[in-house]
Amino acid sequence: MMTLPRNCTFLESDWRALAPYWYPVAFSREVADRPFAATLLDERLVIWRTGDTLTAARDLCLHRGVPLSMGSLENGDLVCAYHGFRYDACGQCVKIPAHPSAAIPPKLRLQTYDVTEAYGLVWVRLVREGGDPELPDFACWDDPSYLQVLPDSVELDASAGRQIEGFLDVSHFAFVHVESFGESQNPEVPTYPVEDTPRGFRADYRSTVSNYPTHLKHLNPPGFEWRRLFEVFLPFTAKLTVFFPNDGQLHILNAACPVSARKARVFVPICRNFDKDAPLQATLDFNHQVFAEDKAIVEQQYPEELPIDLHEEVHIRADRSSITYRQKLAALGLGRTFTA
Repeated sequence: MMTLPRNCTFLESDWRALAPYWYPVAFSREVADRPFAATLLDERLVIWRTGDTLTAARDLCLHRGVPLSMGSLENGDLVCAYHGFRYDACGQCVKIPAHPSAAIPPKLRLQTYDVTEAYGLVWVRLVREGGDPELPDFACWDDPSYLQVLPDSVELDASAGRQIEGFLDVSHFAFVHVESFGESQNPEVPTYPVEDTPRGFRADYRSTVSNYPTHLKHLNPPGFEWRRLFEVFLPFTAKLTVFFPNDGQLHILNAACPVSARKARVFVPICRNFDKDAPLQATLDFNHQVFAEDKAIVEQQYPEELPIDLHEEVHIRADRSSITYRQKLAALGLGRTFTA
């Protein structure tokens, strides 16, 4: 059984429930000609490329404990900055410069993890057994009929669970997002269905709240019903599809990396099948504004942990998706007060 990270901020039972799932830890562009440092579930990682091979390992040289992310890449090998120990793409030490002709101890092999790339992101899972062996579905990323956009990530001093629940929440539009797209005069939340899926659940929300930015509300066709389809891939990824007029579709993948129990890095790949020739900066600015509005709220929520016990907070009918989310996390084995 894998040892928990040093100074782990999670309850052991929560950490073990979360470790078998895939999480994004970096943009693909960040893993280039130098080793890249990332943290997932308090585990410090080093990620590097050897030709077409991507490797993720514990960020620790087995000789004297220096982070390998401080090192360099030479001919595909990861080279420790302290004594020059070299590790290949499998994590095996292949050279000790101080003793070039000596046999290399077999235990000089790094702890490596499953790693892959999709949607412009690098994904890692720490434990192979259990969890969900598949990545969240975002097929539009490879669809030539869509425009693909990859905004900057969002750094949060907040739990990944709180962040995802906030993304699913539909009753805060008229209050938190009034400067971006929310409509203060239209706060009512119509009843919406929620149904289970093999990998989580989906909530199909329809309302008259336009998804156009505030300064473009005049483009909204009179009487148009906006559909927002939320699809959750447990534990920390949710896809939102917004159905625009004239068969337009906007897909947003909200993929939260639980850096620690109270820190998250959120990646937000976006695809749309309309306005494909329009300047991207407006899309990036709008996305930044919406997430900044959410960040200001989510970082102040208390308790910082997402309460799994439904008796610990008051719920209303509009909270159906968040209630379902908490129930699903409990079914994964997370504790009464979830520390992520």
